[in-house]
Amino acid sequence: MSGTRIRVGWRRCAGLLTVAAGLVHAQPQPTVAATAASAAPALPAVAWPVERKLSEQLELLLRQGFDRPEQALRRLREQQQTDPPAPALQLLLAEGRLLVLSGDFEQAEQVAERLARQPEARDAALLLRAERADRMGAGEQAQKLAHQALAGLSQACPSAASLQAQTPSTLPAACDFRLVWVALRLIERSQIRAGTLPLAEASAQTALALAQAGGDRHLAASSLGSLAMIAQLQEQPEAASRWLSQARQQAQGDTLALFKIKSYEAYVAGLRQDGPAKLRAMEECVELARQADAPRWLAQSQSNLADAYLQLKQPGRALDVARQALPLFEQRGDLRIQRAIRHNMAVAYVQLGDFEQARREIARIEQMSLGQVDQGLRTQELRELGEAWTAAGQFKEGLAAYHLERRLSAELVERNRASALQQLQLKYDSERKQRDLELLQRDQALVDHQLGNRQRVQQVGVAVALLLGLSLLLVALMVQRVRAAHKRLRANEQMLKAQSERDPLTELANRRHFLAVMQQQPRAEFNGALLMVDIDHFKHVNDQHGHGIGDVVICEVARRLSLAVRAEDLVVRWGGEEFLVFAPDIAPERLLQLAERILFGIGGEPVPGSDGPLRVTVSIGCAHFPLQPSALPQHWEQAVNWADMALYTAKARGRNRAAAIVTVKAGDRQALQQIEADFDAACSSERVQLQQVLGPGV
Repeated sequence: MSGTRIRVGWRRCAGLLTVAAGLVHAQPQPTVAATAASAAPALPAVAWPVERKLSEQLELLLRQGFDRPEQALRRLREQQQTDPPAPALQLLLAEGRLLVLSGDFEQAEQVAERLARQPEARDAALLLRAERADRMGAGEQAQKLAHQALAGLSQACPSAASLQAQTPSTLPAACDFRLVWVALRLIERSQIRAGTLPLAEASAQTALALAQAGGDRHLAASSLGSLAMIAQLQEQPEAASRWLSQARQQAQGDTLALFKIKSYEAYVAGLRQDGPAKLRAMEECVELARQADAPRWLAQSQSNLADAYLQLKQPGRALDVARQALPLFEQRGDLRIQRAIRHNMAVAYVQLGDFEQARREIARIEQMSLGQVDQGLRTQELRELGEAWTAAGQFKEGLAAYHLERRLSAELVERNRASALQQLQLKYDSERKQRDLELLQRDQALVDHQLGNRQRVQQVGVAVALLLGLSLLLVALMVQRVRAAHKRLRANEQMLKAQSERDPLTELANRRHFLAVMQQQPRAEFNGALLMVDIDHFKHVNDQHGHGIGDVVICEVARRLSLAVRAEDLVVRWGGEEFLVFAPDIAPERLLQLAERILFGIGGEPVPGSDGPLRVTVSIGCAHFPLQPSALPQHWEQAVNWADMALYTAKARGRNRAAAIVTVKAGDRQALQQIEADFDAACSSERVQLQQVLGPGV
């Protein structure tokens, strides 16, 4: 449920996070030293040299360099000529970060190579490369590099628990808390994209404690704004308001910090569906940037303002401000923000009906990414484009975006599931190794005992015999314990397998279980019926009543769906608000009756909720395989795609209905593939015959 809200927020706040991050400052982890230790157990051979006063001066220079990096670079290079060699590495790192801000990524990499040749600066080089990757749009690479940098840089800093009691004067002199803060913020961004909001909240708390311990009010204000953002993502509006209030207090007297907090206010207003408040806040950001003569902040605010106009269905104004913002980011080589701006422009063109220009913008985005954009961001962009295409009546493009988004979403879910299973397996492997170690220790103790007995065998023969008997008894007991332990382990493995094939919310079978069932079918000879069931307007339920009611609706639909089907049918939660029914032995003429039972079983009665009863309906796409009259054999994955296309047709025709594929005029596989490529045209030309069943109240 939280994934929908995060989708709405993350891409639209990508620019806001950049504003809040300031100088490419990235995002946090729950602990400092503890997190670093888990990322890389080996301590650095030489500590990173930090001179606290110089660090403060460089931080101010970097903040100024965000708008005018070339001027800041000239001042820094003048300082490099006059300062003693002791802080030379700090100056070199600052030069590399300013080169990243100016878009000179090649020179920045050369600086990183120079730093990496110094043992004490290798972690700083990793952090510089993480910032470079972030600006180039390679989010996943930036996150990995930030983890590696944090492992070394945080060794000289206190843990998160001890930070709560620290004062600025008690931070160790060797702790460069600002660099650690940068690495933590980059990691926090990846946590928000992954939807692990409790971890992101703990990370922001750590970053806040670190900034406060170091006495940096600017960084503390940024962390407080980030906490407000995360609280609103978790639907905690009161907490978000408290964090924003504290952030404003911290930012007093700092124009740049006030600008960032205003950006966070706009983001929180957007999550609250308060479009006018978000627009007012973003317009204030634009005016603040103009008054401060800050061109980069101005362009950043215009980029976010374009998104606000899109939410208010004002595509013309969105295009105007997006075009104003784009040139500066093209000059600076910031691919991540360029991608967000061009995506907004593509959506605006679709809303305006200029479809050819929209396709050209989408092509530019594809050329820009070079395969580096992370999968979560790409999925969100496809969903927004699909909704825009469909709203504009371009169903072919909408269907293509919908299918690609579905495939990427499935891959992302599968990757997260595999990661969770891998962690569980590591846990059981660790327990097994611990048991093996205990057995080895006991065996060694037994061997030592037997050796001692042999030394005294001539003197206490009877005692040795008794001890030997006791030893054998111990071995037997140990063998029994080992067998019992293995038996428990096998039981746990079976339980884990069963749990992995169940949806935890609805207790229905999940996609993994369905795949296991399909493996028992002949690969190219799928037989039976498939019904793809989707809850109508489910996003409105989440937006208007909250995700708790959304969970209640999903559970109740799952229950009613299970009651409507036959005992031998398999009901699967396919993902989000979508379900799949596999009816293996149903006759073709009974399929529409089953679809009608499902429509009226789910939509016949409202779903009780805390705010009153909710009317919930579903749309269904179904087909019986092999498709008639040709009866060409198909793989089950193709069968799912046919049911999916029928579902899309049912939704396009008004929802609360079932669309069943009755006949398909295709003489061979090539003809089937042509129909799949343009399903709407095939329906129009009557190569595909559909039969419709209306739901209750239609």
